[in-house]
Amino acid sequence: MLITHDTRCALDAVVDLVNSAPDEESGDSVEGLADVAALGEFVTNHAISDVGVLTERDLAGVLRIRGRFAEVFAAEEPHVAATLINELIAAAGTTPRLTDHDGYDWHVHYFAPGASVADHLAADCGMALAFFVVAGEQERLRRCEAPDCRRAFIDLSRNRSRRYCDSRTCGNRLHVAAYRARRREAAGLEQDLAGQKVVQADASVG
Repeated sequence: MLITHDTRCALDAVVDLVNSAPDEESGDSVEGLADVAALGEFVTNHAISDVGVLTERDLAGVLRIRGRFAEVFAAEEPHVAATLINELIAAAGTTPRLTDHDGYDWHVHYFAPGASVADHLAADCGMALAFFVVAGEQERLRRCEAPDCRRAFIDLSRNRSRRYCDSRTCGNRLHVAAYRARRREAAGLEQDLAGQKVVQADASVG
């Protein structure tokens, strides 16, 4: 599926937003958006435009939609994801409009002028995720399969085969663990065979 630059930016933002939450299942208790300053850093890192002075109210709103987006990634059926996305977009009061701000080529903003940062994210990120449901690609919205990770990611591989949020960390770590397990199993088998040979030799002597 074709993913434009602005859609990719929205996807990166929603993945980082979901992953900013503590995850008890993987043992990660760190809150990535602990205060307004952390939210400001998130806004800066993702170059989120048209954002004024951030407040505690903004933080509360972003944390609320973060939970809703997490539900989208957890949804197993397209109609469940669609319902969640529809609710996010409707609550944000979307107003699609073309813009070429800050030197970017023409693209569509879905958030209304003057929208809060939470509504901005709900509208633009919600629409970015909606494209996957429309294209029948909702299954690409995934969680890392590493048992001690569970970070959200979007599988953009051609054959939908990506299993880990980062193959160089989670993927390699599990591959190394599996390799070591096979080596231990092989070593144990060799010891068992050696022991059997000793027993057989003793029996023949006796």
